[in-house]
Amino acid sequence: MNKKDIAAIRKQFKPEADLLTIQDIYNVYVRQESSEIYHEESQAFELLDRDRQELFLTSFKKVLGGKLAMKLFEVRFAPVQEGQRNHTQQLLYAGLHAADADGWRREMQLIAEKMVADAQHEKDLVITFIRGQYFKPTQSKDDLEEREMGERDETYTTPFILCSLNHTELPKPSLIFDFTGREFKSSELADPVVKLASPVGGFLFPCFTDNAADVNHILYAAGKVNKPDYAFIENVLDGEEIMTAEDDKAVFEEIVRQVVGDEVNTQTLAGVYDELHRMTTVEEEDEEADYVPVLDSKEIERVLKVSGIEDVDTEKVREAFQTIVDDEAYELKASHVVPNYNTKSIKISTKVANISISPQDLKYVKQVNVDGKRCILIEVEEDTMIEGFTLLEEELFES
Repeated sequence: MNKKDIAAIRKQFKPEADLLTIQDIYNVYVRQESSEIYHEESQAFELLDRDRQELFLTSFKKVLGGKLAMKLFEVRFAPVQEGQRNHTQQLLYAGLHAADADGWRREMQLIAEKMVADAQHEKDLVITFIRGQYFKPTQSKDDLEEREMGERDETYTTPFILCSLNHTELPKPSLIFDFTGREFKSSELADPVVKLASPVGGFLFPCFTDNAADVNHILYAAGKVNKPDYAFIENVLDGEEIMTAEDDKAVFEEIVRQVVGDEVNTQTLAGVYDELHRMTTVEEEDEEADYVPVLDSKEIERVLKVSGIEDVDTEKVREAFQTIVDDEAYELKASHVVPNYNTKSIKISTKVANISISPQDLKYVKQVNVDGKRCILIEVEEDTMIEGFTLLEEELFES
């Protein structure tokens, strides 16, 4: 799935959405100290009152929030092993095509039991499953604007299952005013509150690729950015290993370090970031573009040469890539590697000061030697202000 596909379905999790319907909802309550389901209930989503529907829709929308490879991850299912029972891909597929709500609930219950058995949670946990239909128009946005809403009848129809995981918390003690007794007293509410606005995980099945369902992949949602639950992916989802955007960046930096060494000047580093930014510009400007710029060993070699690094050894780049990634077919996404180009995303740390600068301005920074002392030199076009004072210019010279 690309970011446009995710944004499109996410936008439909709202009351009276015209391109998404939810048939069934199944809730499971898991106590912190137990390893079993404490309570469960299943019903048609439309039977919930409006307030509860909106609360759940908020949670589902939050599950699909965040950037790909940072908070959302397209996970490929691992092959079913001989004798393996209750593989999650098979359970989800069976639930998706179950003839009735009871059949769907039984498959989801087996997945919930895997979640309960996987790990001890720090708080009580509510697991929510929904089964619905997502309708994607076959026409482009411009075509649809020319037609009346009632004529929107040509769509791709995709059944889906979405799951959200939410912790609970006890309400804090508070002072209340009792109108009946006309007195102030402490609150006695002790029912746990389900934190639907801040899910700690979830998933969407199946993924959508080229307007078709991809049942070999599941979209996993982590609770925190760059903090996927690898045990959950492996033991609950039966998924294969994933790489985060943070992992891709670390891999790229280590490959470059093995090829060119630990020392590099700012001009070269700026050149690397400029070329990576150029590669990702098309993807950022055109959300409908199918092409996602990637880096294999040959492309990394090209980026290094374009950036001004001389005598880049092709074999050395290939060996570094193969050693660190251990998969010749793997490709790093360029958008994962380049820092945010238009913000001060690069940190320069020294004993005297910490400086933040954007990649596009890195070329204005140099490390120089003045009278035998290392100094950071930053080229500026305007007066430098410190605490309301304008700094005087000073000439650099050797004594």
